[in-house]
Amino acid sequence: MMDTQLTIDTLLVRAEKYFTKKEVISRTSTGITRLTYGDFAKRTRALASVLDILGVKYGDRVGTFAWNDHRHLEAYFAIPSMGAVLHTINIRLSSDHLKYIINDAEDKVLLIDQGLLPMIENIKDEIPTVEAFIVLSDNEELPETNLKPIYHYEKLLKEGNINFSFPDNLNEDDPAGMCYTSATTGNPKGVLYTHRSIVLHSMMLGLADTFGISESDRAMHVVPMFHVNAWGFPFASVWFGTTQVLPGPNFTFNTIGELIETEKVTITAGVPTIWIGLLNELKTNMYDLSSLRFIVCGGAAMPKGVIRTYQEKYNILFVHAYGATETSPVTTLSRLKSYQQEMEDEDKLEFISKQGIPVPGIELKVINNQGEVEKNGKDMGEVLLRGPWITDHYYNKPEKTAEAVKDGWLYTGDIATVDFEGNIKIVDRTKDLIKSGGEWISSVDLENALMAHEGVSEAAVISVPHEKWQERPVAFVVKNATYGKVTKEVLLDFLEPQFAKWWLPDDIIFINEIPKTSVGKFLKRKLRNDFKDYFISG
Repeated sequence: MMDTQLTIDTLLVRAEKYFTKKEVISRTSTGITRLTYGDFAKRTRALASVLDILGVKYGDRVGTFAWNDHRHLEAYFAIPSMGAVLHTINIRLSSDHLKYIINDAEDKVLLIDQGLLPMIENIKDEIPTVEAFIVLSDNEELPETNLKPIYHYEKLLKEGNINFSFPDNLNEDDPAGMCYTSATTGNPKGVLYTHRSIVLHSMMLGLADTFGISESDRAMHVVPMFHVNAWGFPFASVWFGTTQVLPGPNFTFNTIGELIETEKVTITAGVPTIWIGLLNELKTNMYDLSSLRFIVCGGAAMPKGVIRTYQEKYNILFVHAYGATETSPVTTLSRLKSYQQEMEDEDKLEFISKQGIPVPGIELKVINNQGEVEKNGKDMGEVLLRGPWITDHYYNKPEKTAEAVKDGWLYTGDIATVDFEGNIKIVDRTKDLIKSGGEWISSVDLENALMAHEGVSEAAVISVPHEKWQERPVAFVVKNATYGKVTKEVLLDFLEPQFAKWWLPDDIIFINEIPKTSVGKFLKRKLRNDFKDYFISG
């Protein structure tokens, strides 16, 4: 067989050759921009040429600090196709974490959305490796800024070479992309993605039994492009000639609904808070969602009640997926097997609400102290993964690598059960499991049960120290503003038939908002810190 390289430039070249008329639809701060793939390819080559002029060399890291729009998509392909490394930077990180990851990655150039400039201006004297700043903007002139040297993205592209040739010595095993974990504890950890890993992950996203992304789809990337490559959707979409819809800066649930309706979106993806929020939006503003063939949900477990509403009221299939920054990210997903289509609706929902089986190319096992857990849907263990898009080390962190990668497997820190069909169900993170009287309680199961109540908008459950039982669960609940009166007693009565008595929370505390990480996950560490005096005195 021919020894051809799996490199990202080949994805762009295919779109450039065969899908010239297909569109990238981008919402920016001033309106909607529509580009054909033909125009997109020319702009991408022009960007690569000006980065080359600015001194970006093979292996250099180029950081992007931007929203989901066409310019960010151009960077996705220009940077790795010229041999550099695309470093997507989380725009919701603290200044300390921003400084840390820019310095750790040693970014040479930063591409920054104009609205995000102040965050970089505040740390400009503490990121010495950055030699140039490029402003992504619809405005014709550069804004006032203390960043030097500063360049205007659109003016640079006009000076660039739309016929720029990518190097012919790209190696599939070389780094192409770089993301950092969202740092719920300590400093973020860097993960390098190779050309090969991104191409193989993209190919997997097009399989009929995964997401089946194709030329006929209209994919909207709600997952931030700074978060694990927007789950790989932009790379796959370009390769397959898929029409792309990019929601841009500061989008709202209203924005999401309008874009699905007006652009006839067929597939989209996001964390549960997005889809819970859109359901709430639909209570007051109706949008035509009939174009959607399914929604991909990941990052946390989606409550069954939300899945049921989308499927029964809006006829939209929900697909649970599971992964992490370390896994590129998609490793498992939940799709009913052919013979399961005949099951009762509630039985189907039970399977759909799990995280499913490994996608082709990924191996998985769940282990505890006794070895691999039985496929009984009850025994808990840690999820281990391996495959061609699973990291084998953290960037510049040998000690963290030694903790997470052992005997060729990535130890994820996620706790799961496995049912008789091989589906995993994530029940918690290792640090969030609650051990009460020597028995384990899943905070995720309690959260999903609480969020199934119509009077609950969000719920997070944490462990608190207990003299007798070691740890006990306490729930934090955000009320649904459109529902009537909800009390602690009402919710405990709602939970009681679903769980053993000792699983029930010792307390339910009502708050206005549950703190979240930069990627929309519940930030339980902050809840523990904010309420530690309450627990001591209580």
